Amino acid sequence: MLKPHPVILRDLVKQYEVFRDRESERSSHEIRRQLADLSYTLCVSTGTRTVEAALAFAARQLDADLAEAAHGQPLPAPLQLAS
Repeated sequence: MLKPHPVILRDLVKQYEVFRDRESERSSHEIRRQLADLSYTLCVSTGTRTVEAALAFAARQLDADLAEAAHGQPLPAPLQLAS
């Protein structure tokens, strides 16, 4: 399986969290569509079938990328997933 680039994966997770928060505040067709698109993209990018599994995979992968970067190039700080 291809490994998603950490910057792209981090961006997808952040976008997903923003739209998930917006959906809980005020649900609209556009917000639900964006959230569905991001959920799908996260699942495809991580090789998972549910957004929960995709987010868990993303957290593990980003942490692993940070650990790997400790021996090479620096990457952004660890991602804190909202619950």
